Amino acid sequence: MSLLVHSVGPACTIQDLGRPGFLDQGLSRSGAADQLALHEGAALLGQNPGCASLEMAGMGGVFEATQNIWIALTGAPMFASIDDNPVVWNASHPLLKGQQLTIGAVQQGNYGYLHVGGGFTTDRFLGSRSAHLTADIGEAVKVGDKLRCNPVTGDAAVKLHTANRFTGGTLRVVPSFQTPLFDKTILDRFARTEFERGARANRMGMQLDSEGEGFSAKGQLNILSEVITPGDIQMTGSGNPFILLPECQTTGGYPRIATVIPCDLPRAAQTPTGAKVQFEFVSLDEALILQGTYLTELSKLPSRVEPLIRDPYDIPDLLSYQLISGMVSANE
Repeated sequence: MSLLVHSVGPACTIQDLGRPGFLDQGLSRSGAADQLALHEGAALLGQNPGCASLEMAGMGGVFEATQNIWIALTGAPMFASIDDNPVVWNASHPLLKGQQLTIGAVQQGNYGYLHVGGGFTTDRFLGSRSAHLTADIGEAVKVGDKLRCNPVTGDAAVKLHTANRFTGGTLRVVPSFQTPLFDKTILDRFARTEFERGARANRMGMQLDSEGEGFSAKGQLNILSEVITPGDIQMTGSGNPFILLPECQTTGGYPRIATVIPCDLPRAAQTPTGAKVQFEFVSLDEALILQGTYLTELSKLPSRVEPLIRDPYDIPDLLSYQLISGMVSANE
């Protein structure tokens, strides 16, 4: 046992990289909404990015260490403290037995992540520890839960500089099977439109709103259900686009105008309510190059961590530290 949950937000679940390969059985991938955050946490703790972490949607909680562990905090930034002493986001920290970690509301984005050394060791199902609530796999973390892990001893606190992906922006997309059903004028207008992320969103998908008329496809009422994957952009009957996320359905009949490329899905999932989003069509060859560059950058994350220099104002027991070694002389 490593963490005792004293309080927790209403939509916190254990997530890893998910369980791909079961679409033919009606089960979507699930896994972390922001998989880049898992790789960042793994880099900070020197472990495999497949380790399970706590995904916190909008709100964190209060967690007490029942043994000495190391933690890391990534994803959407939230205010965090250990025993009321603020700690840095996108960094690793020791959490000693009896200490309490408090994580508040999200400041930007949607999903923050709490990682522990060794990863959380919930039961596996079909090779993954990810909760998939829409498929009745696992459950949300609740008060009183005792989250287990295989604690790994850390060496020193480190930090990682990350790019801002928590305020919306441009999402690159490739055409889908049904893109030709949309007239060129509609596709051009879609690419020019500045959308706003609506309030309707969860781990299945997120609605986008815009001014003016909606977007419709030819013969959209006669489209047969086809395979769906995260990143697909469906057009509902109202003409509003929905970007599908990790717990999306596996098949659907709404027309899909495009698909967000995988390396931009973290930005899509982290776009907060009211933030602006625009789409940029790229070719499949361009998408493959962009994805290859993204994977290369993931592999370089461990080499980009650097020591976390603590601010003396944040060290309540500063006078207990040996700040000077050796002997000094006032005459030399």
